[in-house]
Amino acid sequence: MPSLCRDCFARTDQAFRRCAECGSARVTSHPELFSLAIAHVDCDAFFASVEKRDRPELASRPVIVGGGQRGVVSAACYVARTRGVRSAMPMFKALAACPDAVVIKPDFQKYVAASRQIRALMEGLTPLVQAMSIDEAVLDLSGTEALHGAPPAAALARFAAHVEREVGVTVSIGLAPNRLLAKIAVERDKPRGLACIGVEEAASLLASEPVTILPGVGPAFAAKLAAMGFSTLGQLQSLEAREAMRRFGEDGPTLVSRARGEDSRPVRPERDTKSISAETTFPRDLTLPAEMEPILWRLCEKLARRLREQGFAAGGLVLKLKTSRFALRTRHARLAGASAVPETIYAAAKPMLAREADGTAFRLIGIGAQPLVEGAGADRGDLADPDAPRRAARWEAMEILRAKFGEGTVRAGRGLPTAPPKPTRHRGEAQG
Repeated sequence: MPSLCRDCFARTDQAFRRCAECGSARVTSHPELFSLAIAHVDCDAFFASVEKRDRPELASRPVIVGGGQRGVVSAACYVARTRGVRSAMPMFKALAACPDAVVIKPDFQKYVAASRQIRALMEGLTPLVQAMSIDEAVLDLSGTEALHGAPPAAALARFAAHVEREVGVTVSIGLAPNRLLAKIAVERDKPRGLACIGVEEAASLLASEPVTILPGVGPAFAAKLAAMGFSTLGQLQSLEAREAMRRFGEDGPTLVSRARGEDSRPVRPERDTKSISAETTFPRDLTLPAEMEPILWRLCEKLARRLREQGFAAGGLVLKLKTSRFALRTRHARLAGASAVPETIYAAAKPMLAREADGTAFRLIGIGAQPLVEGAGADRGDLADPDAPRRAARWEAMEILRAKFGEGTVRAGRGLPTAPPKPTRHRGEAQG
């Protein structure tokens, strides 16, 4: 049984619990350990780990990275997770579960810097690195054994040690014959893990797992599958392609293939961006359009900036609202012409907000661009909207001034906070 020590990197063909070279118990053994080449790398509680790196006195404390009382958890360290804290959990629930937690506001500039360090170390292993998020990536190390003088598993163990030493955070690694199994494997051994799923064992190993283990199968789809009699992957594995298509439509055969652990997706260094968005949680619940519109405008500015930075424009918009009871509303609108200018985006988003502002109390608002189109052809103007180029030029000039003299140099009036309207006083009422 091929085995690898993740501390001293000793390799043998015999399974062992402790490394004969250094005595470490951090040993990975698997029949296909030295032949697997697709890796999913996931930073362990990334934001919280970066904060603990910079504040060593917090090493044993529960740490939550997130907003204020009305925000959500961006990340929680493993100490906090043992108390029931999870990412995306409302802060008030997280603090109820873990009242002694140290809460730290996110510092994305610091997290991006650490992510770039880790990405550089990944690219030293292989050029086939596909970033999935700021703290996750998938790598294809096929054919790199001669370059590293070691199989991918050993090269990845050295990489994990380099990250821990040079960046100050830890990573977990899933190693498999394809992207799907690598993603599933990485969840099996955290933190500081190296887990494998091989070709021969994939279907039998997955058979007893719930359908929710598949990426993209959320609670709603899982409930639909359960109603049809499918709650485990083994139940899906037994379907023939024709039957899968009859039951689930065109995506049915793919669903069954994934249930068996099959995945033919290549690792693409340039990941396709599907949407770009900006959102914020209100300090208090808001109901009036006049209170929410200035916030929506500032989000439209932020969205326009992000679109421009990534070379995209919005072909359509998605308005996102979350009620005080955490119910989510999303509304879609297609733009007449692609745009990356906040005025145009806001003009389309404002009526959507007006339609939803029916007296409901909202705690969060967001605006996103979907679908994305190439930015080069946006805001050119036509007979229906001849002023589009002028708006684009005005926005460009404002951004240049902000870049040179600071963000507050130029601000649109509609972005300024608006006081809620005073109650109307009727004739005959006391004036106090």
